[in-house]
This record gives sequence, C-alpha cells and structure tokens, in this order.
Amino acid sequence: MNDITSFEETLKLSSPPSNLGPILKSLWYDAKGDWDSAHAQVDQLNDRDSAWVHAYLHRKEGDIWNADYWYGRAKKNRPNGTLEEEWKKLLEHFLTI
Repeated sequence: MNDITSFEETLKLSSPPSNLGPILKSLWYDAKGDWDSAHAQVDQLNDRDSAWVHAYLHRKEGDIWNADYWYGRAKKNRPNGTLEEEWKKLLEHFLTI
C-alpha cells in the first residue's frame, strides 16, 4: 500500500491490515479514534520515525510538554498546523518510505 486512498479504504475494516508496520498501524488506529491502541504501537519503539508519530499522538492528547519531548527525539519541530494536516503529512511520508 503506497497511497492515501488505499490506506483510507482500510479504515472500513474492523482491524488494521496485517501487512502494516507499527507506524502505519498507529496512524490507522488513530484515524479510527483509538488513541490508546495507536499509542501502544509506538510507545516502546526508540527510532526517530516512531518518535515523530509518538509526538503527534501526545500533541493530539493535549500533552504539549510530552509532545515536545518526542518532537525533539524525532528531530522535528512541533507544527503550527492542524492535527488533521499533521496526520496527513505523517501518512504521506510513511506510505512512501
């Protein structure tokens, strides 16, 4: 899967496709409104990519201090745009790598 439309089609399913890695599963669960499951996918990972998604999730939660910590680990700045814009940017990025 390498495009947003295909990914969004999977949101009709009751569980994420088995071929999604933890980052895309996290974004999938987030889109389904399941913050806890989204967070569980990236909570124990230590790479910069996972930290970026982790940061987004804490920003969405409203825990800005924690979000900024994870943005720092990801070597990213907290965006000024909406959460929806950030989710789409994350999805576009991780679908292409």
